[in-house]
Amino acid sequence: MIQLTEEMRSLINNARSNGTPCILATASPDGIPNAGYRGTVMVFDDASLAYRERGTPVEHLEENPRVVVLYYDAGRQVGWKFRCTATVYTDGPIYQQVMDGLAALGLIQDPAITGAAVVLQVDQVLTNFGELLQERVPGQRW
Repeated sequence: MIQLTEEMRSLINNARSNGTPCILATASPDGIPNAGYRGTVMVFDDASLAYRERGTPVEHLEENPRVVVLYYDAGRQVGWKFRCTATVYTDGPIYQQVMDGLAALGLIQDPAITGAAVVLQVDQVLTNFGELLQERVPGQRW
């Protein structure tokens, strides 16, 4: 079972303003890796993260939805590795819920900018050193 903590919620929701944005790592279906900073990551619910993908094609997420989100705050010496399954929304109520949440946190200034809302179902939470803390399905292989 995944239960994101209040500490995770507070640090991730304030990551950009604290100068510690999350890193999102993906891979294409044929294994080509990619990683980049995401300044709009927020805790969406007790077991999911979300962010806005702005103007970038998201086909790679639909073809291979397994991603890793890294968070680390060197000053506080705290961080996590989140192994997730991504779902892309380009409209509808979940899209709007993500955009409203990001706007409420001050992570986006103009919710009308086109893009996609990406919800990341957290499958595993690990320490930055790889120690398993939580998992959605016990024994799930990654």
